[in-house]
Amino acid sequence: MNTLLSRLNALFAFTLTVMASVTLLCFASTAYRQQQPLPEPLGIAITSVLVKNVEDFTGPRDKSDLGFVTFDLKAELQPLFNWNVKQLFLYVTAEYTTAANAVNQVVLWDRIMLRGENASLHYHSLRSKYFFFDDGNGLRGNPKVSLSLSWNVIPNAGVLPLLSGIGASSVRFPDSYETTKNY
Repeated sequence: MNTLLSRLNALFAFTLTVMASVTLLCFASTAYRQQQPLPEPLGIAITSVLVKNVEDFTGPRDKSDLGFVTFDLKAELQPLFNWNVKQLFLYVTAEYTTAANAVNQVVLWDRIMLRGENASLHYHSLRSKYFFFDDGNGLRGNPKVSLSLSWNVIPNAGVLPLLSGIGASSVRFPDSYETTKNY
């Protein structure tokens, strides 16, 4: 009647019920918390911009633009953390318009920041982590390419909000292609 297996089953069911209740309380405690923007504006300063015309092996075009961006990044992200935040997924995007596309967005850099790490970013001369390709020749002479920092909050329990920082840096890309092999 009260065998070892039935007692283990009851213990497992009770443990599972308690864990589900604690998870629900964790979610409910921060579900209606309004996500506040950071108290200070983010600092993205673009220090160097180059554009090259390179072979395009992905489509019908012969050549496409490849941009190289170097920037400084400064942000205090400690206000984003609370006891329900496990980690932040940070990423810097470049947004620009071309004749072919009204909105182009390219992720240039990303980082995962765990709770307990130093939540202040102070990077100097940071290069883009990913290639900055345009599907044509839309980067050369582009009057406004904006860089902005965004993040996903990854909670222990609950929804995944997608937030953007206040402030962006804009730069004009050069009118001529860089021809040297260095960068």
